[in-house]
Amino acid sequence: MLSRIAESLFWIGRYVERADGIARILDVHLQLLLEDPWVEEDEACRSLLGVMGGSAPPEMVLTRRDILSMLAVDRMQPASIAYSLGAARENARRAREVVSTDLWEVLNTTRSRMPRKVADEKVSEFFAWVRERSALAVGIVESSTPRDESYSFFTLGRSLERADMTARLLATRALTEASGASWTTILRSCAAYEAYLRTYRGMPSAENAAEFLLLDRLFPRSILFSVARAEQCLRSIAPPSERVGIGDDALRSLGQIRTALEYRSITDILDELPKHMDAVQSATSAASDAVRGRYFPANVAPNWVAEKT
Repeated sequence: MLSRIAESLFWIGRYVERADGIARILDVHLQLLLEDPWVEEDEACRSLLGVMGGSAPPEMVLTRRDILSMLAVDRMQPASIAYSLGAARENARRAREVVSTDLWEVLNTTRSRMPRKVADEKVSEFFAWVRERSALAVGIVESSTPRDESYSFFTLGRSLERADMTARLLATRALTEASGASWTTILRSCAAYEAYLRTYRGMPSAENAAEFLLLDRLFPRSILFSVARAEQCLRSIAPPSERVGIGDDALRSLGQIRTALEYRSITDILDELPKHMDAVQSATSAASDAVRGRYFPANVAPNWVAEKT
């Protein structure tokens, strides 16, 4: 496969998943501001902006309207939903010869219908629309793409982004621990609440909910599941040939963070949750850079301000 095509498929997967992840994180954040009237709005908004890799002038007092504008509808802000959906469409245009007509129509229509402003009473409806359009794009790929390198690159991008976004969601919970969104709200935002109840058969506790989103091997949005799937995609693209060790830098980064989480007790992880979530984000960023250097060396890949190097 041409590196240009592989790169476009990789970034389509990342950008579609990124739009979905940002919508879920913003939904949790705005729910927090509604549920707790005593929370300091400016501090909470700055914490969220920091987790997403953005910043605002110190003299500016941030409100939920500012966050919605910057992270949802600003087409020039790389960490926004509008930018991600536009970038997914642009990558699909560059790989039009291998992208199915159905996927192209979904991404093109989604970009064209992206609003430039969202009224306060329409915020929840807007987030639901973003999640539905992202799910539709992924569903088309799952149902119509041959399980070859094109599918592997798309799924690799999605898996890296999903691990990163789940880590950011948990980081927002850690930064607002005193008045943060409840674990029930976070589980619902990940479509994980019903699956959690089937697994633990009880109301969410901090330890069980964090364990489920971090370490569950069967839930598709858990960090462990996403990292393991990314490793699987890398092995299907280029099976390791070494008899000793791992020569692929991307596989090494993902393997190290997977084992660091998998073999550590959940109590230890919760005690330093922001630190471990930063490590997950760093590992996914390092894996993305390694994939870019190995498979797309001649191309200039899109860069997102929120990726940590």
